[in-house]
Amino acid sequence: MTFQDAITTCFNKYATFEGRASRSEYWWFVLFLILLSAAASIVSPKLSGLVSLLTFIPSIAVATRRLHDTNRSGWWQLMMFVPFIGWIVLIVFLAQESRPETAQASIAA
Repeated sequence: MTFQDAITTCFNKYATFEGRASRSEYWWFVLFLILLSAAASIVSPKLSGLVSLLTFIPSIAVATRRLHDTNRSGWWQLMMFVPFIGWIVLIVFLAQESRPETAQASIAA
């Protein structure tokens, strides 16, 4: 998936928490969010806050779909609230290769 395809897909699935997202889709979108946030913060702190607010739901949705692609529940995103280790565990999960969907994983998700 290309950079532009990932951005288009993520905004087309703005609040879609079902399905799967490839590694490339997720990480291209993360790069886009970082670049957009940096550019917005240079222009104005208020614009940066608005960008963060508008991209919050799509970022949660694509992370949920990415976790589904590794046969995990989207609820694993709550790991980010665990001090120190939570972010590391979540990044490892998001960076893992796609796994084929199994009957057990589809029930748990």
